[in-house]
Amino acid sequence: MRALLVAALLAIVTPPVAAKRPVAEPAPRKGMLQGPFELHSRIYPGTVRRYWVYVPAGYDRNRPPNLLLFHDGQRAINPRGPLQLPAVLDRLIADGAIPVTLGVFVTPGNRSAHYPETLGLDNPDHRVAEYDALSDDYARMTLDELLPAVARGWRFAAEPARRAIGGTSSGAIAAWTVAWRHPEAFGNVLSFIGSYTSIGLTIGPDGLPRTPGGDTYPGLIRKSPIRSLRIFLQDGTGDLDNEHGNWFLANQQMLKSLEWANAHADAEGRGGPRYDIAHRWTGGGHSDADGGAILPDVLRWIWRDQRAAETR
Repeated sequence: MRALLVAALLAIVTPPVAAKRPVAEPAPRKGMLQGPFELHSRIYPGTVRRYWVYVPAGYDRNRPPNLLLFHDGQRAINPRGPLQLPAVLDRLIADGAIPVTLGVFVTPGNRSAHYPETLGLDNPDHRVAEYDALSDDYARMTLDELLPAVARGWRFAAEPARRAIGGTSSGAIAAWTVAWRHPEAFGNVLSFIGSYTSIGLTIGPDGLPRTPGGDTYPGLIRKSPIRSLRIFLQDGTGDLDNEHGNWFLANQQMLKSLEWANAHADAEGRGGPRYDIAHRWTGGGHSDADGGAILPDVLRWIWRDQRAAETR
């Protein structure tokens, strides 16, 4: 009886234990997305493009951050799209998973005096002429016009190992072309569903090629000196198959050519750089979705040998 009385008293005077509430993960410090700005090109007269600059939290102009330049910027920054690059950078930088990084997100050019407000997420009309051409024009526009315009407001790293350029579809081959031609400017490439196909091919009246298409790259890679480049390739097994080519086969050809170039240089005992390559073949089609799903992992891989503290 005495034991029952003690238990009853304890039940009255002992406060109930509050249930533990889950602790919410703190939101990352957010960078600021500046823009859009307009860039009129001398290299592509009569065209205009938009660009945005992501300024990371903790940006210090005395410690220039890494640089990520990404094409089709209108989609790269879309907060409801699959890429959402500003949010991805916020989280990775806050976690210390990648160095502090300045983002530049640029659209292709449009033939107009000002960038049309009505375009939204659609492609401007000069995209093929810029992104799918193998000439040096787009690289010159990027290095001689776009980056100097950005540099007037923000500093960023000069070392190619601390600069990455990327895109999806034709934006991916544009990124590859810039880095391939100018490895002294960009040492890293992010390529999602890359259009290494014949979009840029034009044929003359004699039936012979007048300008090459992106399907030329596998042969060029095999017959050219190796560049000091780190490249990540992604494509989906359900990607496009049309008059320009088969996207999945084209991306596999790119991978095989890069691997062969490395193996051939090793077999001949040649010194010099080797391509640093990784890839992910996914199950999707011609969409940014698969690339967006793995984007954080790709950025970690690109800058895996740079501790965040080293570039702060």
